[in-house]
Amino acid sequence: MANHFSFIFFLISFFAPWCCIFAINPACRTTCGSIDVKYPFGTGYGCGSPRFYPYVTCPKDHLLLNTHTGSYPITSISYTTSALTITPPSMSTCSSMQQSPNIGLDWASPFELGPSTFLLLSCTPPTSSLTVKGSPVCDTSSSHLCDSFYTCPSVIGLSLPLFPPSNTCCVYSPANFNSKGELDLRVLKCGGYTSIVSLEDFPTDPNQWQYGVSLKYTHGAFDNYYIDNKCNACEESGGVCGFSPPSDAFICVCKNGTNSTIQCSYFNIDYQGDEDMFGSSASSSTWTSWLGILGGMMLLYM
Repeated sequence: MANHFSFIFFLISFFAPWCCIFAINPACRTTCGSIDVKYPFGTGYGCGSPRFYPYVTCPKDHLLLNTHTGSYPITSISYTTSALTITPPSMSTCSSMQQSPNIGLDWASPFELGPSTFLLLSCTPPTSSLTVKGSPVCDTSSSHLCDSFYTCPSVIGLSLPLFPPSNTCCVYSPANFNSKGELDLRVLKCGGYTSIVSLEDFPTDPNQWQYGVSLKYTHGAFDNYYIDNKCNACEESGGVCGFSPPSDAFICVCKNGTNSTIQCSYFNIDYQGDEDMFGSSASSSTWTSWLGILGGMMLLYM
């Protein structure tokens, strides 16, 4: 009996690597809406790096950053500088100003604030008295940004009059989050905020500014290892880099929904063109045949 189990274990060990290439989530894609999605980001569970899921997801073709304070649309990603931009729906812009809840990041996430310029709006005057841990937080040398932003007629959305006094606005520099990982507007006694990624070529025209919150992300040793050793080869073969729970081992998710531990082209065969051996319609019978052979060998031996 022991020999029987040894032989069965051998067969399972031989065929297991082939059976395990099927994708847990065959929906891994290289785009989400109009944004290119590459490692370490992914469009769903099992896609990209496990460090970045579930912080970045793609429900209904909208790439989102999820934190304990809300979900924020991601509008751009720079893979060369490891940066992205989010546009919180409650953030004020020149065309729309409103009261805002706190915004924050999870401490365990691989994200931190990038070089955005925050303006705190509708604050209790004078903003020169605004302090965090006893230190002033308003950059008076950049107060001209407040003057320009307050020319936008939408200031009435913050319950301010047209052309409100500039001492209710603060250029928060350097911007930082509190111990909860949040921009706490209530503690700062401000009604809203805006964040400027770039003034473009119009430093005094807030209609032309690029609004959003810039974030930096960091690769861990896990991600660096797989980028250097496996992910590039996977992407070059037409696959999407992902992971296989619960061990979170690296996998290369191919276009037809199969998984490979190496790269998609490893499983290509000539008579199936660009389709993977275990993902095409023809391969279903191939896989069934292998299972039949395995079952027959086990019964015959026993």
